Amino acid sequence: MPHARAARGLKFFFQAVTPDDARTALAAFAPVGTERVPVASAAGRVLAEPLVAPDDLPHFARANMDGYAVRAADTFGASASIPAYLRVAGTVAMGAAPRRTLAKGEAMRISTGGMLPAGADAVVMIEHTDEVGDGQVEVQRAVSPWQHVVRVGDDVRRAEPIFAAGRRLRAHDLGALTGVGITRVRVHRRPRVALVATGDEIVAPERRPRPGQVRNVNQYSLRAMIAEAGGAPRDLGLVPDRPERLRAVLSRALSGADCVMISGGSSVGAKDMTLDVIASFPDSATLFHGIQIAPGKPTILARAKGKPVLGLPGHPVSALVIFSRFGAPLVRLLGGEAPAAAFADARTTRATLSENVASEIGREDWIRVTLEERDGARLARPLRGKSAQIMSLVKADGMVRVPLTDEGVEAGVEVEVVLF
Repeated sequence: MPHARAARGLKFFFQAVTPDDARTALAAFAPVGTERVPVASAAGRVLAEPLVAPDDLPHFARANMDGYAVRAADTFGASASIPAYLRVAGTVAMGAAPRRTLAKGEAMRISTGGMLPAGADAVVMIEHTDEVGDGQVEVQRAVSPWQHVVRVGDDVRRAEPIFAAGRRLRAHDLGALTGVGITRVRVHRRPRVALVATGDEIVAPERRPRPGQVRNVNQYSLRAMIAEAGGAPRDLGLVPDRPERLRAVLSRALSGADCVMISGGSSVGAKDMTLDVIASFPDSATLFHGIQIAPGKPTILARAKGKPVLGLPGHPVSALVIFSRFGAPLVRLLGGEAPAAAFADARTTRATLSENVASEIGREDWIRVTLEERDGARLARPLRGKSAQIMSLVKADGMVRVPLTDEGVEAGVEVEVVLF
């Protein structure tokens, strides 16, 4: 294979971009195609089109409390000392429409969710009533019109927008959809993400490593993280440091996947050939090699066959931090989420930094921290550990960002912690 870096004039090799520039480059990739799926299997999928309500929800006025359906005017002035007396005209059956209109001076027993009879405009809670015999109920508290009633369209009106395109459907969203009669939705496909690990020093976890070898850590964590981000991982296994082998696997990955992620082979070194292999594909382009971030500076983003190729660092902490900041958002972008949602952190908390943290101007640092409660305050305690020490990430509760414009953060400062 010719020396692709020289042949293609990749003069930007390892000229690190800012994290914002990296996010801009990721956001340029278009979402994958769409499909229609049953609502029952749409949890976690991203809507490909806006949805409007085909019906009112609810489509009938219903009781919001157990009690008696009444005409509110018949209760005006009622109190525990001066109750109102109404004739019990029957019971509203659940799941059926009342058979008659409620007349003046009447009440009907009704359960939560029952359909309000015509003529009724309120519900008196059962706690404020007492059936006294002779077919009468004593009402001990007045109600106002439509009190304790869910009216037609209170939840959503017919033709009213429900969800915008780009929304990732949550479990309770499915109930809202079925509640208005939507049973199938158009969503983006789950992005197919091919995952490749490289390195002669990497061995399968069931093998005992010889001196100089390490077990495959990244592949298993990254595969699970791809699925958590909404992708469909395709594990293509471990590839030795042979350019021709990596090119063959990468060619297969690009043919069957929407995105490729390569763990290892992104640093500057004698065997780090990932960039050269990517550049060997026609019409490929290296968008950046290196991000002003720690850990994880030697990160690659390229385009080959029109698809994104993300080269992750080989050190476990670096790989997993970079995936959380850039890999997971890429999966979510391909899955149809808008950039603002794709790059947003799902879970954060505020805490006070327990000790000084140093950084370098021009580099965005992500500091692993543990959280603890002390004297009613939440503290974020930095964890020390190098990018090859996976346990420093496992022990952490989250990470704190030090902007690339800062020299560090002093103890006692309140910081935002991105939770794992």
